[in-house]
Amino acid sequence: MNVLFFTREFPPYVYGGAGVHVEYLAKELAKLISLEVRCFGDQNQEDNHLLVKGFEFEGLDFTAAPKNLQSVFKTLQTCINMNAVSTDVDLVHCHTWYAQFAGIIAKLCYGVPLVITTHSLEPMRPWKREQLGRGYDMSSWIEKTAIEMADAIIAVSKGTKEEVLEHFDVDEEKVKVIYNGIDLKQYVPVKETQVLEKYNINTSKPYVLFVGRITRQKGIIHLVNAIQFIHQDTQVVLCAGAPDTPEIATEMKQSVEQVTKERKNVIWIEEMLDKESVIQLYTHAAVFCCPSIYEPFGIINIEAMACETAVVASAVGGIKEVVIHNETGLLIPLKQQKEAPFEPENPTQFSKDLAAGINTLVEDEELRRKMAKNARKRVEETFDWMAIAQEVKTLYEQLIK
Repeated sequence: MNVLFFTREFPPYVYGGAGVHVEYLAKELAKLISLEVRCFGDQNQEDNHLLVKGFEFEGLDFTAAPKNLQSVFKTLQTCINMNAVSTDVDLVHCHTWYAQFAGIIAKLCYGVPLVITTHSLEPMRPWKREQLGRGYDMSSWIEKTAIEMADAIIAVSKGTKEEVLEHFDVDEEKVKVIYNGIDLKQYVPVKETQVLEKYNINTSKPYVLFVGRITRQKGIIHLVNAIQFIHQDTQVVLCAGAPDTPEIATEMKQSVEQVTKERKNVIWIEEMLDKESVIQLYTHAAVFCCPSIYEPFGIINIEAMACETAVVASAVGGIKEVVIHNETGLLIPLKQQKEAPFEPENPTQFSKDLAAGINTLVEDEELRRKMAKNARKRVEETFDWMAIAQEVKTLYEQLIK
């Protein structure tokens, strides 16, 4: 079986959960089938059954377009380029809207079955208009077209499947839930603390950790606003970079500056760290916090859980299927505005509730340890990439037959 992945992200250029998903799924699938990955970048490697070919994105020049449309046109051109080389495969599999136009072309021009993994959905991310302007209309059209013409759709959670069926005209039988996974050998608790020492994190004091991009979706501003309600002795480590827009970058900077006037144990790591460094941060955190206002799955939660860290997370989307309330962590209710359904109805109360959950676990070391052990056990039982790759392979076989 010969399968082709179309994706924007692939190592070394990974900045979000979708890129993490593609990296590990490709690694495991290549043990089972012949797999080619075409991605945005300059990658060029071949390893047994895995061939990776990058297609330049940043070098494309579209000066006539408004700035927030240039990335859209570059995306479309890259998707065309990815199809303009030999595409003799049994099936194509696309990840995120950035690569879905390539899948549309492949299905129409080469007549191969098309699989779409829905890592997130454009109708659920209206704030993307801040970043893309009218390009958001284009990304939404591409996603709708690709999903509705796909031969199979993989939803990364049951909640995402419900959203697919609500927003798109697809046959329910085409939508299969296959969770994200994790490398259980890589994500394990470690003893090393040099990363903590590098960033002046006090190893004798508890800290709450955030890891993720600076976006509306990840809810980081609500966590920053919660810091004033978190116990003064608890350090707050924000491993947060890659802001979506200059506006949210400014908002984040101003919010952190304001809170650090009152307390000095807030550490903001603005760079995107490597896996080994992040694993150290996960391992030694008292609590991991995921304050997302929209999260189809939330792969960062299982990374923290695999490192035996209890989680405090918003009760939205796929997070509710990952974090088990009062067993592997605490889920914080998020009541959203009717007129703006992706914003908390009461932002201050949501921030207070996040802080209350964090304080509860920091204060109760025995409960924290119990949840941490439960978290690792849940990850081992449910989110193993090897089993997930086999599920995907079975889906491919059904489509090809």
